[in-house]
Amino acid sequence: MSGAPAIAPDTPENRELRDNVHPSDWALPQPAGCYNLVVIGAGTAGLVCAAGAAGLGARVALVERHLMGGDCLNYGCVPSKGLIRAARALFDARNGDEFGIRGGAGVGCDFGAAMERMRRLRSSLSRHDSARRFRDELGVDVFLGEARFTARDRVAVDGREISFRKAAICTGGRAAAPPIPGLAEAGYLTSETVFSLTELPRRLAVIGAGPIGCELAQAFSRFGSRVTLIEAAPGIMGREDRDAADILRKVLMREGIDLLTGTTVRAAAQRGSDKVLRLERDGAATEVTADAILVGVGRAANTEGLGLEAAGVAYGPGGVTISDTLQTSNPRIYAAGDCCFPFKFTHTADALARILIANALFMGRQKASGLVIPWCTYTDPEIAHVGLYERDARERGIPASTLTVPLTEVDRAVLDGETEGFARVHLRAGTDRIIGATIVARHAGEMINEFSLAITSGLGLGTIARTIHPYPTQAEAIKKLADAHNRTRLTPFLKRMLGAWLRWQRGGSCDAGKGGRKP
Repeated sequence: MSGAPAIAPDTPENRELRDNVHPSDWALPQPAGCYNLVVIGAGTAGLVCAAGAAGLGARVALVERHLMGGDCLNYGCVPSKGLIRAARALFDARNGDEFGIRGGAGVGCDFGAAMERMRRLRSSLSRHDSARRFRDELGVDVFLGEARFTARDRVAVDGREISFRKAAICTGGRAAAPPIPGLAEAGYLTSETVFSLTELPRRLAVIGAGPIGCELAQAFSRFGSRVTLIEAAPGIMGREDRDAADILRKVLMREGIDLLTGTTVRAAAQRGSDKVLRLERDGAATEVTADAILVGVGRAANTEGLGLEAAGVAYGPGGVTISDTLQTSNPRIYAAGDCCFPFKFTHTADALARILIANALFMGRQKASGLVIPWCTYTDPEIAHVGLYERDARERGIPASTLTVPLTEVDRAVLDGETEGFARVHLRAGTDRIIGATIVARHAGEMINEFSLAITSGLGLGTIARTIHPYPTQAEAIKKLADAHNRTRLTPFLKRMLGAWLRWQRGGSCDAGKGGRKP
C-alpha cells in the first residue's frame, strides 16, 4: 500500500482526518473473486456508487490512492463553507450599526481560530466517509493504493489483481493552473492548498473571478486581506445571469476588493519576499504585488496513470468519454463525477452515481441528460440557478418570457437588511411552464430548490401560486413571481368580462335570498 499522505498543517484535527480517510496502518484486503462492481476513486461519486451498490447486495471493491471523501470533504465544499461562514460572522459583527449593534471595525478577528474550527468540523464529518465505516458497516473491500487497469475486466492495486463484472471510474478532478510564465517558481495556492494556511496573507492576489475565485476573494477580504481579483474576461462570473453578476461585482468592490476585469496575467515572479504578477489591461502594463497568489480558474479531470488504454476506455482533454447512460467505450466500465462530466458539482456526482448503479448493475437505461441540475455560488449574496438562462432559450429557439421580483419588494428581505438581489424565472412563452430560474439572495441556495422540484416534476408556476408560503420569508419572492404571472393572464378582454359580471352583481339586491333581483 502507498504511504498515508500528509495533511498540512500537522494538527490534532488533521491527524484525526487522516486516520479516518487514509489510515497509515491500513491492511489491503485479499481480492474476493469476481466483484460485481469495482469503484476507482472515493470522492462523492465513488462513495455513493460503493455504498449504494453494497447496500443492494453487490460485492464491491473501492480503490482510493489519496484521501477518501475526495475534494468535497478535504479541499472543497466542507472547508470552504466553514471558512466562508466564519468570514460572514465577522462581517455581520462589523456591520451591525443599522440594527443598533455597536462595535463596528473594532471587532477582532482570529484567523487561526477560524481555520482551527474549520479543521475540527471537517475531521468530525470525515467519519461518514472513513475507510473503517465502508469496510466494517457497509461491507465494502477498501483498497488504499494506486489502481491501474491491466485488462478490460481487471484492475491491479499494489500487486493485487481484482476481477470485475462492472467497474466505475470516479477519479474526480484537480485544481487547474494557467500556463503563466514564472507562476510555478513564484509559488501559488489553489483550492486544494489554501485551507492549509495558518496565517492570514496581508495581500492576496486571486486569479480567476469564477465561483471559486469570487467565494474565496470575498472571504479573505472580510478576514482582512487586501485582495486583488483578476479576471481576463470583461466581467465576473461569466456563466451567470448578467444582472446577478453585476450585483455581486458591486458588492465585492464595495467591500474593498480591487477588481481587475479584462486583465491578462502575463508573468509571475518572486521578488524578495513578495510575489509579483505582471498584468496587461487595455494595452497597458502594470504590476500587482502580493504575499500570496491564489489560482481559481477551474478544474481538470484525473485520467492519468489509470491504464485506460489497456481497458479500452476512450478519453480526451475533458476526461473520460461517456455515453448518455454513463457507459464508456468499454461496455463493462462506466464513469461518473468530475472525471467525465461538465457540471463539476458534488450534488451532480451524487446524482450520476445513482444512475450508474441502476445502469451498470441492473440493466437500467437512465440518462444523464434527464437530470435537472441546480447550482449555487456561495458568495454573499449567493447566486443560485437551475435550468436555462434567457440566452440559452434564445439560442435553442425557445420563445420565453421572463419575470423578476427584486428583494426590495419582499418584506422579510427588507426586515433582514438583505435587499440586494432578486428572484427571476423564465417561462415558455404563453404558458406557466418553468424553463429556468435565477435567485440572488443571502440564502439563494436554499431557495432555488422549489424551482428545481417544479422543473423536475413538470409543475408550472400556477402550482407555486396555489402553494401557501409562510410569511414573512424571503422565499415569498418565488410566490410573488407566481402572482406576477397570474396577473399577466388578466387580459383586457377578460378584465372587461369580469368587470361586467361584477357590475351585474352590484345591480341585484344584497338581500338576494329574500327578494331576488329587483325588476
